Amino acid sequence: MKKVFNSVVSAVLAFMLAVCLCACSKTVDTEALWKNATYQEDAEFGNGAKTVAVEVKVGDRNVTFTIHTDKDTVGDALLEHGLIAGEEGPYGLYVKSVNGITADFDVDQSYWAFNINGETALTGVDGENITEGKTYQLEYAK
Repeated sequence: MKKVFNSVVSAVLAFMLAVCLCACSKTVDTEALWKNATYQEDAEFGNGAKTVAVEVKVGDRNVTFTIHTDKDTVGDALLEHGLIAGEEGPYGLYVKSVNGITADFDVDQSYWAFNINGETALTGVDGENITEGKTYQLEYAK
């Protein structure tokens, strides 16, 4: 009887552990996020002297914004066309929304990662001067 009881308790505990691990996983419903996106396809904006392309990536989907601007920084070019929104913090602009998709670390530990040439940027979007030949990406992360 004791052997059966221990087996049942072990099975119940294993099941509860599996449920907890699944509940704590960092899966993201990217389709739901894309439903809030302003642009579902690549888009081009502005008519300035500088050109910058910024890829917006959420899960396996992405769009690229090609921006023609006279602004100096990637952030200013994106702000100029309402493609990002956020709030000023001690380190510059804290981007909370890109292409209408919100990431808020305080709510669900999601954020927008800023990458340059495939590497995590050492600056924020508002501190990064537009440089020809560099590739820029804002990626939804959790």
